[in-house]
Amino acid sequence: MTVTGTTAALTATGLRKSYGGKAAVDGIDLHVPEGSVYALLGPNGAGKTTTVGILTTLTRPDAGSATIGGHDLARDQDGVRSVIGVTGQFAAVDHLLTARENLILLADLHHLGRHEGRRRADALLAGLDLAEAARNPVATFSGGMRRKLDLAMTLIGDPRVLFLDEPTTGLDPRSRRTMWRIIRELVGGRGVTVVLTTQYLEEADRLADRVGVLDGGRLVAEGTPDELKRRVPGGHIRLRFDAQEQYARAVAVFGEAARRDDAALLLDIPCDGGITAVRSVLGILDASAVEATALTVHTPDLDDVFLALTGRHDTPPATPEENAR
Repeated sequence: MTVTGTTAALTATGLRKSYGGKAAVDGIDLHVPEGSVYALLGPNGAGKTTTVGILTTLTRPDAGSATIGGHDLARDQDGVRSVIGVTGQFAAVDHLLTARENLILLADLHHLGRHEGRRRADALLAGLDLAEAARNPVATFSGGMRRKLDLAMTLIGDPRVLFLDEPTTGLDPRSRRTMWRIIRELVGGRGVTVVLTTQYLEEADRLADRVGVLDGGRLVAEGTPDELKRRVPGGHIRLRFDAQEQYARAVAVFGEAARRDDAALLLDIPCDGGITAVRSVLGILDASAVEATALTVHTPDLDDVFLALTGRHDTPPATPEENAR
């Protein structure tokens, strides 16, 4: 995804928030350029929702400062609210109203005027593929349709900075990919800045220009998805063999550096997975007259990054604030 500018849409310094003596957010610094997607990644209780709550004026921090869309979080909360949109973990829509009625209600609350409010509502329904269902009660909608309507209600106010708190939780794979497409279009087509919290590692990898990994209320790592992946060892080229003789010859050629699976006839050769490494392995195989059945390249993904940086495979308990949500 392309970042459209270098001006910061959001900056935060030293954000802190505690509940009952336990730090939910412990000194977080953020810098998010305009027209980009920033993903906050972390397990339950890492501080993602608390951080979003602070930045969206819903939670008062114990310490720290932030500027969103040019407005100071402490001194100009109304200004902050005028430039942001927030979509929470659960769809905040009225199931008794139709989709269009939900949007018109929000348009009226934004004082958009009758004509502009209805024009914007119809445009959002069309853009999110909800036009055919616009006059149906939301109670008849699928989970994916409700999430799209919830996003439309956030967008009715034309926010410059959009906070999405785990927006695809509970969606099926097709609906999740539809939501990803919509987010990309918002950033690429309208220049919206998106701050995304997620537990889906693939989601962060697909959408984010930069990723911040939260653990225990602290930002333990930050960078592009590729930068974070390069910090974690584990890349390798896997060779698979059907013939025991060829496998044995490959073991002799690559020596102790390669990881062996004698039962499956697999050989893993540690490397960065780049083109140069692949060419080198193919050259060695050719020079040694060794025939592999298959070659695959494995590089660390954000799962590996997450487990390496958080140092655990389990899910910690949520903070009291996040349980309340």
